[in-house]
Amino acid sequence: MTGQGRNQNQGHVQGREDRDDQQPPQDRSRLHLAVALDGAGWHPAAWRADGARPAELFTAGYWADLVAEAERGLLDLVTLEDTLAVQSSRFTGPDDRTDQVRGRLDAVLIAGRIAPLTSRIGLVPTTNITHTEPFHLSTALATLDFTSLGRAGWRPQLSSRADDAAHFGRRTTEQLTEDDLRDPALIAERLRPLFDEAADVVEVVRRLWDSWEDDAEIRDAGTGRFVDRTRLHAIDFDGEHFSVRGPSITPRPPQGQPPVAVLAHAAIPYELAAKGADLVFVTPHSRSGTTAVLGEVEAAKAAIGRPTDRPLKVFADLLVLLDEQPGAAARRRERLDELDGAPLGSDAEIFTGTPAELADLLLDRHAAGLDGFRLRPAELPHDLTAITRGLVPELQRRGAFRTAYTADTLRGHLGLPRPTGRYASARSAG
Repeated sequence: MTGQGRNQNQGHVQGREDRDDQQPPQDRSRLHLAVALDGAGWHPAAWRADGARPAELFTAGYWADLVAEAERGLLDLVTLEDTLAVQSSRFTGPDDRTDQVRGRLDAVLIAGRIAPLTSRIGLVPTTNITHTEPFHLSTALATLDFTSLGRAGWRPQLSSRADDAAHFGRRTTEQLTEDDLRDPALIAERLRPLFDEAADVVEVVRRLWDSWEDDAEIRDAGTGRFVDRTRLHAIDFDGEHFSVRGPSITPRPPQGQPPVAVLAHAAIPYELAAKGADLVFVTPHSRSGTTAVLGEVEAAKAAIGRPTDRPLKVFADLLVLLDEQPGAAARRRERLDELDGAPLGSDAEIFTGTPAELADLLLDRHAAGLDGFRLRPAELPHDLTAITRGLVPELQRRGAFRTAYTADTLRGHLGLPRPTGRYASARSAG
């Protein structure tokens, strides 16, 4: 991997009118793969491992290298983590540890920097939606879709931490306790008002993306007409939490609607995904757990009346430590745990083994009904390259993963058609 990229987007430029076709049919026997990138990796001691690059965590080259490697492996997308507070070993607030990575770069800005250095892989930054205005989110993400030529996605994330709210001073949020964390369903119920607000944020962002019709820009220098104002629409959203007039300042994105991804652990978050997402990341810890979670997602879709022609892709999260030599990944995990002073824990299932063993697990869970997986590399770049150069070839040998990209957009990779704008639909219906 190298830190120097070139603009590989050149030669791939297409107008939005060329992206309004149905995407190529998807082979259901082939699974989707994503990776979640965070700091030096998802193990707290990863920055101290041999091969880690802690001095480069706040450089563009580091992130460009990681995403280039993910694209080399033909992955559907990468997600980029983000928060409003400094990382902590405690979910409920800050800690005083100095032996773990602290500090991060803005996920949307990282994605924008990487966009011209890549050409196919989807870029999905995480943004906070509890303390960020939806109008600002809509324009930032639409801009990313333009700069990436249709490869942007979005992972909205709410925040209940009081120290997050203190950065803004406009509101307070209920502070959860360590005891609350034992029951994801209880957490979700306590945070229901924030989830309701999150659903409104996603709805507003989606309406703003549609507020320009696809043909609103005329750009006719001869007649002096750049835009057709009749094709720009006020969204006039007036909800419990905020009101937004619109239209956006940014034209409709190349994908129309960049895919929205939600991480969910319980019924209320599943409903948020069913209302506003195209992709949901879930965290089962077994095959039977996978079946149960898939049933809960279907129940959430039925509860909110999601149209059957609007697919919701389901990816399972796995935190992975991979080595070709049997036993090597377990030994590496033991060394990292010793450095951190505690066993590795996660909301997601932790897999430690070889790429072939992971392929067995993924295909078994895929057969249970999952569309794909979001893998969290425990140690970067080690476990990322083990995915791209070990797991991916293994899946390809089994005919379970693509051998080349067949689409240019993130929607294309996921098999999602480009939606017609709601205001254009209303005009046609009228």
